[in-house]
Amino acid sequence: MSIASIRRDYSLRSLTEADTHPDPFRQFDTWWAEALSSDIDEVNAMTLSTVSAEGRPSARVVLLKGYDAAGFVFFTNYESRKGRELADNPHASLLFFWKELERQVRIEGTCAKVSPTESDNYYASRPEGSRIGAWASPQSREIPSRKILEEAFEEWTETHRRQPMDRPPHWGGYRLQPTAIEFWQGRPNRLHDRIRYEWRAKDEWRRYRLAP
Repeated sequence: MSIASIRRDYSLRSLTEADTHPDPFRQFDTWWAEALSSDIDEVNAMTLSTVSAEGRPSARVVLLKGYDAAGFVFFTNYESRKGRELADNPHASLLFFWKELERQVRIEGTCAKVSPTESDNYYASRPEGSRIGAWASPQSREIPSRKILEEAFEEWTETHRRQPMDRPPHWGGYRLQPTAIEFWQGRPNRLHDRIRYEWRAKDEWRRYRLAP
């Protein structure tokens, strides 16, 4: 089978303007609830795209750890590549792809660090190994071998046993505050439904349809 011949037709559902809520967060509530009930593996996985100061994009999968009307929250190492890029350019995007529902949600906006208290609370809720890993891994930095990483993990594990460690100062959360959210529903013949919301002045969202 050639790569060019790989395709799938979408036919599960449709999405009309009448189906959507005027508030994109309320619309996301609906789709999120349906995704949770659809037994999707790692339903909170989302692609985060950032852009460097030189205008070079990069993308990776991170995990959604919360959302509300203020935005969508994820956690990472502030000194990682994404952290450095967000420090230079806070504009970013998120992408959810729920193939079981033939749906995507695209979110564009700006990122800012969450409060230290919010980062502390989430860090404390993580499994012990994940907490130690945040201290042991110089994320996105070149290392000579995996052995260096494993040795660092063992050293921090011993340190943690002697005295439990608080959150590393280089690790914490970001909240992406949306300026645009698009809901994409797969349809037959590639005539997909795309409903986009854009933030306008006077505290309101503009909702409209895009051609696929």
